[in-house]
Amino acid sequence: MDNQDVAAVLDDMANLMELNGENPFRSRAYASAARAIETLEEDVSDLSEQSALDQVRGIGKKIAVEIDELLSSGHIQRHQDLVDQVPEGLIEMQGIPGLGGKRLRQIYEELGIADIDALAKACESGEVADLKGFGAKSAQNIVSGIAYLQEHQGRYLANVARREVDALETFLCDRPEVIRLEVAGSLRRRRETTKDVDIVASSEDPTSLGNALVEHPNVKSVTGHGETKVSVILKSGMAADLRIVSDEQFPYAVHHFTGSKEHNTLMRGRAKARGMKMNEYGLFDGEDLVPCSSEAEIFEAMGLEYIDPELREGLDEIERAESGTLPNLVTLEDLQGTVHVHSTHSDGRASIGAMAIAARDAGHTYIGICDHSKAVVYANGLDEDRCRAQWEEIDAVNDQLDGIRVLKGIEVDIMPEGDYDFEEDFLAEFELVVASIHSVFSMTREVATERVIRAVQSPHVDILGHPTGRLLLSRDGYPLDAKAVCEAAAEAGTAIELNAHPRRLDLDWRELRYARECRVKVSVNTDAHGIGGLADMTYGVGIARKAGLEASDVLNALSVDDFLAWTQS
Repeated sequence: MDNQDVAAVLDDMANLMELNGENPFRSRAYASAARAIETLEEDVSDLSEQSALDQVRGIGKKIAVEIDELLSSGHIQRHQDLVDQVPEGLIEMQGIPGLGGKRLRQIYEELGIADIDALAKACESGEVADLKGFGAKSAQNIVSGIAYLQEHQGRYLANVARREVDALETFLCDRPEVIRLEVAGSLRRRRETTKDVDIVASSEDPTSLGNALVEHPNVKSVTGHGETKVSVILKSGMAADLRIVSDEQFPYAVHHFTGSKEHNTLMRGRAKARGMKMNEYGLFDGEDLVPCSSEAEIFEAMGLEYIDPELREGLDEIERAESGTLPNLVTLEDLQGTVHVHSTHSDGRASIGAMAIAARDAGHTYIGICDHSKAVVYANGLDEDRCRAQWEEIDAVNDQLDGIRVLKGIEVDIMPEGDYDFEEDFLAEFELVVASIHSVFSMTREVATERVIRAVQSPHVDILGHPTGRLLLSRDGYPLDAKAVCEAAAEAGTAIELNAHPRRLDLDWRELRYARECRVKVSVNTDAHGIGGLADMTYGVGIARKAGLEASDVLNALSVDDFLAWTQS
């Protein structure tokens, strides 16, 4: 089990304790331990072997013992006991956004409801609204949450899917039967979430290759086992398909199974208009195969420039490929700095020096430390005096380290009226200001938009942080008029963040396309709370590419001097 697996079990235990009505301090302790494990730089198994788990901040002795039990046996008995105490339907209902364990328990105890369908009916009948502390608005929010859960059920975050497919890809690529192999589907197109994993391989021995996959230790069950397609369910619950083709068919199969359906429809239509036929087996001129050894040659045969997988969404990519106006998409190597990262001064897990060294090792030449401001009490936000003390530490780190510059930043909280928890004069003293909302998410579209627009208009705000506040597969963001915000940011000269954390990926890539049209700078930020979080930059770059962003559109693709000239202008 890796760190994420352990954290998931601890999170589940925290939720189950809340459902069971246990002491809230106990459930919070498990939730805190889960966050600590998620952001650990060390492997949790190594710490367990060293009997050092209880030395990690946020992990007590009892929880450390239970983690040892999990790593050695694959389960925690206390976890199973908690599961046994909770009605099965309530566990499923935990996934409803905005409905915590305490409220779920109240609904169960007072209305006897333990399944989602019954809950939806009780909301519509008014029974839930009549409960103490609920009301009509709460009932309507629950109905919306149920719809959100049902719409997104069975989907996985990109980082979770990537972890699964990396293990399979490494295993399969080492097989002697494989000639070529490519991960396809929505994961290759860098979508935010995915339902399953698609892999395409070419081989002269498909039977042996298929047999190898079904024997992989991550495979839980086999749902299909033919010569050209093997379908399995992984232990995580995710489905995975392996398509096995001849090497001659490989480029066509990769293109087809990369998708999207909309892109493939446009390509087939273009082929038909040119007197050809296109499918997963090839591009045909009459009955003759048009020989293509790569995807690039397929596009060339169709009179198009190569279209990067991220752009294949059935939008304007065909027209742009035909006219030669496709963007030169930004790459991870284009980024010179990483900004909006946290340290132990607020709720981060690593020191400023450690974060700076890790950023330098990742190839960056500057890092922007942007800890929380004082209004974010739960995240140990900094007041003015603590900020000044942090600046002194940053000066010391800059004196000690070569090859990296640490910038004095802050993630200032946007208050309900659109102002901040710091005075404007104080904000002017920072080298970098990221402004974000962390409270009052139940806003109308008009209120949210006005609040954010007022914030981006400040002459001291450089970047609007995680603009909608969404958490993928957990909650929608507040209802923001993103186009109006982009226009206001363009006028004010404020950048918009593309938060690279896999749970956020905010602003959405569709809205970022409009930001580019408005010539708004986009800052691809990890919002890292530990060294490991810096690696999330790859997910942010994937979304930036989906939005069609070039290096010139990205703020932190600038050199440190140009970046500071931009923030101080």
